[in-house]
Amino acid sequence: MSKGRFSKEDKGKSLAMDPYQAPRKARVKVQAPDNSDRLQQHSLTLIGRVTNQFPLAGTMSQLKNRISGAAAASAAKGGKALDNVILHPSLKKRIEHLARATSNTKSHQAPFRNMMFYGPPGTGKTMVAREIARKSGLDYAMMTGGDVAPLGSQAVTKIHQIFDWAKTSNKGLLLFIDEADAFLCERNSVYMSEAQRSALNALLFRTGDQSRDIVLVLATNRPGDLDSAVTDRIDEVIEFPLPGEEERFKLLNLYLNNYLKKNEENRDTKPKWSHLFKKLSQKITVEDDLTDKVISEAARKTEGFSGREIAKLVAGVQAGVYGRKDCVLDSQLFKEIVEYKVEEHHQRIRLASEGCQPLLFS
Repeated sequence: MSKGRFSKEDKGKSLAMDPYQAPRKARVKVQAPDNSDRLQQHSLTLIGRVTNQFPLAGTMSQLKNRISGAAAASAAKGGKALDNVILHPSLKKRIEHLARATSNTKSHQAPFRNMMFYGPPGTGKTMVAREIARKSGLDYAMMTGGDVAPLGSQAVTKIHQIFDWAKTSNKGLLLFIDEADAFLCERNSVYMSEAQRSALNALLFRTGDQSRDIVLVLATNRPGDLDSAVTDRIDEVIEFPLPGEEERFKLLNLYLNNYLKKNEENRDTKPKWSHLFKKLSQKITVEDDLTDKVISEAARKTEGFSGREIAKLVAGVQAGVYGRKDCVLDSQLFKEIVEYKVEEHHQRIRLASEGCQPLLFS
């Protein structure tokens, strides 16, 4: 099958950020079969290809005439891709094992093993799926469960096109479905439309046998809502819990070093959630009283925070520093913002338990 190529500059906001690269516009190259049907006003959200870098969120929400996919960086370049990912040691060890196994599976032409990642929002599920693709050298495409409903009757066609496209890839394809419960819930659900049910059946049909072309990775906050036939196709189930105190301490130090202490050695690596922070146009002075002991106390107080919430906390610290004329960060300001964010976190929980939602949180 011949392949068409086109380049397009990402003009919209990115929905899936590179955890190690600050957001910027990039020219995206995608490949697809020439005979793909024309998409309507909605399409699956897929990730674009940046030829010599780790893929940069080239999200295209309205693609026409083709199904797009993306290639990750080579396995050689991604050999240490997980070194800067902060996870619980046992979880990180398992992820590294899966990445190696996926890479070896492709090189030995063995069937891939499908995976399910579950856990609270902001715990790194999307980031890890991208890193597995990078380290294993697979092409990858990313979509969310919510992308399927707007496709209506076209959803079945698009599902088949993704799997057909996977067969054209020499590397193999990792298909990541975020918020999978929005698409792959029980087929008997009264909330599922006939078009969604047909799309689910199409995916089940294409994943009935083990594949040498595509590895399916699902991410969900509600694993119990998935259809039993979907979970039957999963070989590896991995929980992503909220970070423990040690991981929170490391995350706080990571973001403080990269975005407030302006340590040039540390700024070579862009961690996840880097898009939350402003570029450092004015030098920030960090006082000596912001010690590891102070940061450790903050890690203790932020129990229940996700990685995303910790990133937002440090973004709040940065905003607080820029609110001062001298741009000085000391332990007092840091503690004040930590206390505010901890109270905000508990307020979210209270409102959620009452069936309400907070109007606005930074």
